Amino acid sequence: MKKINIGTEYITLGQFLQIADIISTGGMAKWFLSEYEIIINGEQDQRRGRKLRNGDKVEVEGHGSYLVVGNE
Repeated sequence: MKKINIGTEYITLGQFLQIADIISTGGMAKWFLSEYEIIINGEQDQRRGRKLRNGDKVEVEGHGSYLVVGNE
């Protein structure tokens, strides 16, 4: 499981995809989320504005599993 470090209380799913180098621009987030399944803490979620906080586990279809690590 790869760790994604954040320096704020939370990041959005769209920002996460960029930080994890899954997409190159924020504009790609909407398309990516419509094409790939994203599982956050065991539940599917496709909202690019979904807030991810310290300890959240994210599984991205075809890209692997990630753990959000940062401020609480």
